Amino acid sequence: MKKTFRQKLKIAHLYPDFLNLYGDKGNILALTRRLEWRGLDFELENITIGEHNKKFSDFDLFFIGGGQDSQQSDVAKDLAIRKNELKAVIEFEKPLLAVCGGYQLLGKTYQTSEADEIEGLGILDVYTEAIKQENTDKQDRLVANVVAELLLPLSFESELKTLVGFENHSGRTRFSRQDSATKPLAKIIKGHGNNGEDGFEGAYYKNCIGTYLHGSLLPKNPHLADELILRALKCDELPSLNDEMEISTHKVLIGSRC
Repeated sequence: MKKTFRQKLKIAHLYPDFLNLYGDKGNILALTRRLEWRGLDFELENITIGEHNKKFSDFDLFFIGGGQDSQQSDVAKDLAIRKNELKAVIEFEKPLLAVCGGYQLLGKTYQTSEADEIEGLGILDVYTEAIKQENTDKQDRLVANVVAELLLPLSFESELKTLVGFENHSGRTRFSRQDSATKPLAKIIKGHGNNGEDGFEGAYYKNCIGTYLHGSLLPKNPHLADELILRALKCDELPSLNDEMEISTHKVLIGSRC
């Protein structure tokens, strides 16, 4: 990889008017601030339903957040039209971070708590089922502060080896098969993760990352933010930042949750 930086990094925030729960927009703020602090030029653009004139191939880095079932259904219909277009940028190894509902839509299928099945994009080799509490109409949600050991290999040395965040989801996400090219993002230390059973949180394929961690994720995990930026820029290092406060906050959060 080359150390030289592109003239401008183009970031696409997908469906922010539909999928933006629990402070998910903070992930965009973290990415753009860390670029600004380094003096790196970028352009941020929102892409929503029907804006098919904005080609995914023109962007370097993508983010999609979480939403309610009805919002996911609306987004899923639009993404179905752009399925091959989004798959192409993932195969070209452009980074995408998807949180909660966005994560579920990247899988093969998502079954709502009303037993309606939403077809996913099949980029991540996972499927999701929303669960109801027994003998009620209420969703059985997995809600917790999360600490997890990061399994995604970083392309730089970092003092931080964990992820911290907040989860609140009724969906149980499972890997379709053990020998898949889709791998777990992290191993649960505290919290529920994908399904509360297998001990894993999130998933990744190439540079496409799915996770249930809100809160927002990237301000609490600056090493993951930098990894996304590095992969988007296709370089092997970034100008250094003083992350003393971010690292201290991350460690304090771990101490309060374990």
